[in-house]
Amino acid sequence: MKGEPLLEVTDLVKHFPIKSGIVVDREVARVRAVDGVSFTLHEGETLGLVGESGCGKSTLCRAILQLVTPTSGSVRFEGEELVGRSRRDLRPLRREMQMVFQDPFASLNPRKRIGQIIGDPLELHGLASGAQLKRQVHELLDRVGLQAEHVNRYPHEFSGGQRQRIGIARALALRPKLIIADEPVSALDVSVQAQIVNLLEELQDEFGLSYLFVAHDLGVVRHVSDRVAVMYLGKIVEHSHSDGLYQHPLHPYSHALLSAVPIPDPRRNVARERTTLEGDVPSPIDPPAACRFHTRCVFATDVCRTEEPPLAELEPGHFAACHHPRF
Repeated sequence: MKGEPLLEVTDLVKHFPIKSGIVVDREVARVRAVDGVSFTLHEGETLGLVGESGCGKSTLCRAILQLVTPTSGSVRFEGEELVGRSRRDLRPLRREMQMVFQDPFASLNPRKRIGQIIGDPLELHGLASGAQLKRQVHELLDRVGLQAEHVNRYPHEFSGGQRQRIGIARALALRPKLIIADEPVSALDVSVQAQIVNLLEELQDEFGLSYLFVAHDLGVVRHVSDRVAVMYLGKIVEHSHSDGLYQHPLHPYSHALLSAVPIPDPRRNVARERTTLEGDVPSPIDPPAACRFHTRCVFATDVCRTEEPPLAELEPGHFAACHHPRF
């Protein structure tokens, strides 16, 4: 295990109310985007987070950073509770936690030049101004593979990969300890993805960063992660060290995700065991009772429909929430 606990998330819940009414709004349902998530991230570690679209990964990231207010639960950063704090109280901690967003264009202000986008955090936190600010912006651009002359350009003048480098430079400006990367390569070409992933790894080694790395591409997650957590309908259903999960997944959902990843060797690809998921992902407004995966699981039995399985340690360092794990 790398370092001391940096981020501790305990029973984190984020529900979005659905309201209806003409004169008086009343709550008629809730979207259970995140529904009781717990994990720990250590210093210098990368935790990969995978799952289908709509399972709550992005909402979890924003709830951790308090960009959306959690419904309940606890988020502790270096031992300090974040949930319930005012924006003023959170401001000093904002320097230590930054985010790289999925869409490298939508996350950059189109009306600001690149020098302003990267330099604004330094000015707002009183860390640099004038010639010192200009020098630091140039250093950040150079560190992410861009040139000093780019400071006067606008986001639309760059490619997708270059814009993501700008987003990384902005996140790096305050020298944070934690960077949450919300699918930072999913909108990029395959050749550019490798460049961005390598850049993130280099920065981690250089600055001692910790990452919460969200992605759809299981190959990318395996490459960058020390541990991997699998999320389904607002809950973590399995987490383990990266090699353990990829070589021997215990939860049927994890097994299905991994079986969908193509293997370069055609013979191995045809011969391997596959798990095919049936049906669509249930609505997070009305998720299935007990085990949320039972409606799509070929191994489901009556106990799966009546009792929710706890996230338990089934092998050393390997946790899964399943009544019928695939040993």
